[in-house]
Amino acid sequence: MIYLKNLINNKLYGGTISFNKIPSKGAKMKIKSLALMLLGVSAYAHFGMVVPSNSTVDDEKEANLQITYKFTHPFEGDMMNLVLPNEAGVFVNGKKEAIKGLKELKEDKFSYFTASYDVKEPGIYQFYMDPKPYFEPAEDKFIRHITKTVVDAYGYGEGWDKPAGLKAEIVPLTRPYGLYKGNLFSGVVYYKGKRAKNVTVEVEYYNTKGLKAPSDAHVTQVVNTNEQGEFSFAMPLEGWWGFAALIDDDQKIKHEGKEYPVELGAVIWVQTKEYK
Repeated sequence: MIYLKNLINNKLYGGTISFNKIPSKGAKMKIKSLALMLLGVSAYAHFGMVVPSNSTVDDEKEANLQITYKFTHPFEGDMMNLVLPNEAGVFVNGKKEAIKGLKELKEDKFSYFTASYDVKEPGIYQFYMDPKPYFEPAEDKFIRHITKTVVDAYGYGEGWDKPAGLKAEIVPLTRPYGLYKGNLFSGVVYYKGKRAKNVTVEVEYYNTKGLKAPSDAHVTQVVNTNEQGEFSFAMPLEGWWGFAALIDDDQKIKHEGKEYPVELGAVIWVQTKEYK
């Protein structure tokens, strides 16, 4: 899903895109006109984010996980507004558990959320959020990124390759924790329980180090799933990497007498590290 960097936001909404705000017809016409005039402007993907304080828990000192929920352009660092998700939870031992007590914070006037979660026993913990669909004026569609990440507690090591029962999700083929920079990450995209073939997967690095890309084309990497819904990507840097598989949902959202298509994103975040 493409976002015309800053220009539409700054000129029409003062820098804010709300997940539940529908622009007026006049504003949409302005947006489309701007998009046509600005075809040469850089365009970047945006991602839902669910990032814990660590992808593994090895002792009790690490058992209190701090989880951050954002909507952003990870490499460029441009925030967008996130309203309280429809659902935030964790899938563990074959069951979903709601994450309660999400705290709203602000960064550059944009909202995001944090939560604490106490890991009490060994297991594979799949943290996820299902946000409210938001309207993308540049594409005249709603977008819903169902996002997750996987945490291993106390070396449990089993079940990281199991789905969490989300409408759209990436199920890892590569163990999604304990990874080094340079490792190859492979996964399978599922939509409504079935493998999704020939689907675009956008990949971005969560750039907290102020790195500069050689060109706009280097910001968002792109791969496609094969006939079995599988994809792979080698992660060249230490840190968090986001993978977003983009699917045309079979449901539409009706507003003011018109039905809009929905782009459904299956997003997973994985962490890479270096030797000490």
